[in-house]
Amino acid sequence: MAATETATAKGTTRSGRIVRAVTHGPLSIFLLIVAILWLVPTFGLLVASFRTAADNNATGWWTALTQPAELTLEPYRNLLGDEEMVRSFVNTVLITIPAATLVVLVAALAAYAFAWIRFPGRDWLFIVVVGLLVVPLQIALIPVARLYNVLGLFGSIPGVVLFHLAFGLPFAIFLLRNFFVGIPHELLEAARMDGASEWRIFGRVVMPLALPAIASLLIFQFLWVWNDLLVALVFAGSESQPLTVTIREQLRSFGSNIDIIAPGAFLQLLVPLIVFFAFQRYFVQGLLAGSTK
Repeated sequence: MAATETATAKGTTRSGRIVRAVTHGPLSIFLLIVAILWLVPTFGLLVASFRTAADNNATGWWTALTQPAELTLEPYRNLLGDEEMVRSFVNTVLITIPAATLVVLVAALAAYAFAWIRFPGRDWLFIVVVGLLVVPLQIALIPVARLYNVLGLFGSIPGVVLFHLAFGLPFAIFLLRNFFVGIPHELLEAARMDGASEWRIFGRVVMPLALPAIASLLIFQFLWVWNDLLVALVFAGSESQPLTVTIREQLRSFGSNIDIIAPGAFLQLLVPLIVFFAFQRYFVQGLLAGSTK
């Protein structure tokens, strides 16, 4: 009897492995092909960023795979020597870091109020916040541009940051509020019984528990602002434009500037990747938060 059950189990295991191999094999191959096709342009950009303008204009980037002598650090030296590109990179940092951190901070405070503090009109106000999620930012470009002209913010870095802050808050508040609601109510009540104020509860209890969700939101917001082109085109001036706008302008003379455009574009890609992998652990925890409840 035991031998029969063992044989049956082995047969089931073998058949299961065959079925999984047959069903998952084509899917895995398809996903692998998609991943390769997705990464080829990025790899090509990386190789092109280490080639001179003359080499890039003469042959494709793939020739460097058989002729490694074409690879050089000269394009990156040219990039660091280009004052406009360096200033644009600094502007990108000055726009992205405040816009991302302010969105997370303000949204966390507002989400805590919507989740755990009772005040008149709370539900209706939250409905308004949810309704703002469907408002496209394109319809606000002209009205906000006129307002910025009056306030003297047009063409400045604070103007770009404020625009990203305004349009990043609805989604951030909605996301964090739904996460805060999942925190056990008894935990907050115990803190209140111990004499903790709302500020202490927010800082000492809620924020540590919400760290995965906050890290996920911070990554998303950082990527959105860092890669933004439309808002920067409208509201950033010549002295405050980020890297995306500068690269776009450099494309007008693509053939002669490719030794600057390629390393600049790869630098534009590299920083978000570093941020993502640095916070990957918190990002995964934030995506899986609540899945085991």
